[in-house]
Amino acid sequence: MRPVLHLRPLETNSGSVVAIVGQGYVGLPLAVRAVEAGFSVVGYDTDVERVKSLAAGESYVEDISDEALAAALRSGRYRPSSDPEACAGFDVAVVTVPTPLREGNPDLSYIESAAAMLGRHLRPGATVVLESTTYPGTTEELVGPILEEGSGLVPGDDFHLGYSPERIDPGNPEWGLVNTPKVVSGVDARSLEAVQGFYDQLVERTVPVSGCKEAELTKLLENTFRHVNIALVNEIAMFAGDLNIDVWETIDAVSTWRVRRRLGQVVPVRRAGQRRQRPHARLRGAPPHRRPQPRTPVGERQPGPAARPGLQAQHCDAREWPALVVAERLLALGAEVRAVDPHIGDRRVDARVHRVEATPDEVAAADAVLLRVDHDAFDLGSIENRARYILDTRHRLRGRRVEHL
Repeated sequence: MRPVLHLRPLETNSGSVVAIVGQGYVGLPLAVRAVEAGFSVVGYDTDVERVKSLAAGESYVEDISDEALAAALRSGRYRPSSDPEACAGFDVAVVTVPTPLREGNPDLSYIESAAAMLGRHLRPGATVVLESTTYPGTTEELVGPILEEGSGLVPGDDFHLGYSPERIDPGNPEWGLVNTPKVVSGVDARSLEAVQGFYDQLVERTVPVSGCKEAELTKLLENTFRHVNIALVNEIAMFAGDLNIDVWETIDAVSTWRVRRRLGQVVPVRRAGQRRQRPHARLRGAPPHRRPQPRTPVGERQPGPAARPGLQAQHCDAREWPALVVAERLLALGAEVRAVDPHIGDRRVDARVHRVEATPDEVAAADAVLLRVDHDAFDLGSIENRARYILDTRHRLRGRRVEHL
């Protein structure tokens, strides 16, 4: 076994090679930040088209501008690649692949493939970190054995292994990779030291925990806490509709309750309510005269199929987009559905959904316009003035033809 790898100070990190597996909304910001910190980075992704975009300096991640990506490429220390052999010789490898839910359970096949690939290139003294969201035990019981099988090296004895949950909130202007505290862990004390030593050079603060399972559960608890809050606000919104109460006005009022003196923060009620609406929720409590009287087929424009404002389609599993549920139900009812979104590129989710731009003529021709995501690129004033009827799920528009959900 070679001695424990002690990462060098920032100014000499050019000798350390970091392989980041997965160049999505988590992996790409991490890769760019590692380049800024002085590391030589291989940005590995199995998506050939994604790699071509990166090599051309075209970012598809909201948090990374084309300029930031171009700077990383100009440094000569960022190399996007879809060739597994490009990861050979790494000192640190970080796995940031997706774990989409399939029938309620996380699909770990991407993690398994990444670990198998890295195992073939694993050297004594190297460090491997898993960042993907998963259940407690994955790092030690799944990733470790796969790496050991592929390399013949033992986790903790021959190489360092740890888990650090990703905490990226795409498009958040306040909290990003650098200033968000980074939870770190290792399968043993030396692994923790190596993992923390790596992230200490990338972020302002690291938070070590006693083991990988604790770190893995941290991510699940954070997700659960967020989902419970979102579900609570959604349920309140449903009851408010039954009582003919303007839930948005209520949320605005609650948001003025400041607890800065106690906790140093503002109650994040509005943000929780806006994170994810229930796409299957029916309109309840709306005055009858405000309901649209559509013709058949209905021409509905959906500005913003992507999950959140400014969020590129590549950031998330398409099956989780609420807009898809809405589109599918409208199609089943015989509606003609047209989608408007500047962030979903050339992807076509359903061939029956026509991609258009939110031109004044398109908006005026629709029987109904659904505002699912309020991208900055949308001219909301024009939509508000020209649409015959608008269902606004973001509470951004006003007028007698606008109904809020």
